[in-house]
Formats: sequence, C-alpha cells, structure tokens
Amino acid sequence: MGQHAVRRIIPCLGLAAVIVTLPACVRIGAKPPERLLTISSAAPAPAGEMLSGTTGDALFVDMPVVPRAIATLRVAVRDSNNSFAYVKDALWADTPGRQFQGVLAETIRTRAGRLVLDPGQYLARRGQMLEGNLLEFGIDAINRRAVVTYDASLMSMDGQSVKRQRFSASVPVATIDAESVAPAISKAANQVAESVADWVKAQSAG
Repeated sequence: MGQHAVRRIIPCLGLAAVIVTLPACVRIGAKPPERLLTISSAAPAPAGEMLSGTTGDALFVDMPVVPRAIATLRVAVRDSNNSFAYVKDALWADTPGRQFQGVLAETIRTRAGRLVLDPGQYLARRGQMLEGNLLEFGIDAINRRAVVTYDASLMSMDGQSVKRQRFSASVPVATIDAESVAPAISKAANQVAESVADWVKAQSAG
C-alpha cells in the first residue's frame, strides 16, 4: 500500500477510544473529498413491480450491528490483525450498515420474491425477522482484497426458532485508492447479499 493512498488514524487530544467514530481530527472548513462513495444492488427491482401482503407475511430486514472500527463514513482498511487505517480522500455517502441493509433488502426482494420491509418504518414487527452482524466491510490491505462478512440470524415465521449462518465474500482490488475501493466492496457486498437471499428463500421453502 502506497503511503499516499492510505492515512493512519491518529488520536486527537488522547481520545483514541472514540477516534474511529467521531471526526475529531477533521477541522471545520477542511476541504471535502472529491466524491462520496456508495454501494448499489446488482439486482434492483424493476420499475413498476408491485409486491403485496400483510406485515405478518413480510420479511423485516434489520440494519446490521457493525463494529465500531468500521462503523464510520471513512473507508476502513485493515493493515494488520489489530490495526485499521482509512482511504485518503474517500468517504461513504452513508454508513456501511445502512448501505448494506439496502443492498440486502433489494436483493432478497428480487431473488427470493419476498415482501421486504424496514423495521424502522413500522412500530409493530409481526413478520419474519432477519438480523445480523456486519463483521467486515472494507479492504484487507495485506491480501489486497475487498472483504464483506455478515453473520445472519433468521427467525422462523412463528418466532419460535432462529437459524444463524455466516456469509463472506472477497474481491481483488488492484489499487487501494478512492477510485478503486467502492466498486470492489460493492461487488463483495452483492455476492454476500445474493447468498443470503438464496438462503432465506431455501428456509422459506422448507
């Protein structure tokens, strides 16, 4: 990794415990990045398509729990087992958890044919729940790969049992810079989402 592509996270005022999630090192009026990065679903629902059903039949896809090390608008780069850096001049347009939730919900809708709802938009959760932990969402600098790992927990329709499975995907990235990382992470996220969607469909059929 070139010295110009990645900057290490440096504690400000000794607040090392919160530096990952708070922009304490960013000066007010600092020059913004040239672009904000996003991921997008490789299987978007076609315009005009309508799915209907009751909330009891719906699948609620919750926003995943994300470790503090990657729960940031910075693009996380793991450069050792215990160390993270971030990509220079690159920021996510939204948090990794929120972005992955959107890709996951869209992919399940198109691949599994399920009515998918956001729990944050409904007071009552009477349908099936998909929750999970987004363990990795960034760049593995040692192996030069984008990595996305998601621990999924799917509750049965009657709410009496839960099935849990881990899904992970990695995609090569030639250069760790603002232009290259988002497409690779997006591709890995879509591979994970597709595997989760097929798993959800199989569990529903069973």
